[in-house]
Amino acid sequence: MKHIIILTDGAGDYDIESLGNKTPLEVARTPFIDELAQKGEVGLVQTIPRGMQPGSDVANLSVMGYAPDKYHTGRSPLEAASMGVPLIDTDITFRCNIVTLTEDEPYEEKTILDHSSGDITTEESTQLILDIREKLQTEFIQFYPGVSYRHLILWKEGPYDFDLTPPHDILTQKITNYLPKGPYKDILYNMMSHSYDLLKDHPINIARKERGLNPANSIWIWGEGKKPQLDPFYDKYQLKGSVISAVDLINGIGILAGLQPVKVEGATGTLHTNFDGKGKAAIEALLNGDDFVYIHLEAPDECGHQGDLEGKIKSLELIDDKIVGAIKNALDEAKEDYRIMILPDHMTPIAKRTHTSDPVPYIIYDSTQNTNLSQNRFTEKSAKTAGNFFNDGPSLTYYFVNPNSRK
Repeated sequence: MKHIIILTDGAGDYDIESLGNKTPLEVARTPFIDELAQKGEVGLVQTIPRGMQPGSDVANLSVMGYAPDKYHTGRSPLEAASMGVPLIDTDITFRCNIVTLTEDEPYEEKTILDHSSGDITTEESTQLILDIREKLQTEFIQFYPGVSYRHLILWKEGPYDFDLTPPHDILTQKITNYLPKGPYKDILYNMMSHSYDLLKDHPINIARKERGLNPANSIWIWGEGKKPQLDPFYDKYQLKGSVISAVDLINGIGILAGLQPVKVEGATGTLHTNFDGKGKAAIEALLNGDDFVYIHLEAPDECGHQGDLEGKIKSLELIDDKIVGAIKNALDEAKEDYRIMILPDHMTPIAKRTHTSDPVPYIIYDSTQNTNLSQNRFTEKSAKTAGNFFNDGPSLTYYFVNPNSRK
């Protein structure tokens, strides 16, 4: 039996007036997902534990079967694992976004316009981070380039008592009340404000503005953490497999869990990612010995952060066609038995442009038990009325792998 989790990051939403009080999941054309919902199980799961922030780090640990209150030590060390940055117990890491701030005010009074600098290319942002590293790196504080706007800072023997805010939580707001807090806040603040001086007139940003793109004019430091330790996924579920994602966070969780990350050319984590390539990579892994594949699709989340309703709907339709449909057709043709679970890690409502802790809908489809037709769809409303509810992600994942555990 093959097991596939298709993680539609941020896909859940609230009713939107312009859609006739429907959600993107309700209006998107998703015939393959609809078929799975009609022949499978639909319900809700609480992926974010009470009292924890609804970040993709917490939520994806939860969905992959690792209780966040036990295993979560911060977001950035998970990304460090994917980037090949070795950590020791006294290291502290931080996520380092390259963001777009307004230009006319003093630094502490600026407004954050874009947490991703217009989904800046990896080539551009790497050069910016390397230039920042040349000016700001010290013996103890080191910079590592990542993918697109997502980068890493490592502070050797650093402190672990900051109060830091994710930039996607404060879009269009003044940064005054969200600057670093804690005994060593000035060190982080000085790096952030100095980065603005280094980047505001950088040739890359001059060229971006000439093309009508958001300039990547500051770093934003958040997501601090310590070296994590995950139990092997195989020991938990007796499945060996792969993880397919464009982002270091998900690949890092996979690596720490003993899963094999699969690199897909052209995978960006945006609406313009290589959906075809991800689907084909999953099929190849499953037909060549893997028991399990975790496919992470970031595009609905990024569209949610950008307030891009049309893009969010389009991303769901692409996932349905290029990922769900392609995998289902290939496994059916190969006469493989399989179970598919589809769900978001968290909601990223268009109206809020950030994550929420609401329960999210899930589908579980079993190719060996697909005769019980219903009127279910993969929507927030149908999941709620179905009456199936899991209090946490690990319980759902255990049930997905062991379907008799609730009978």
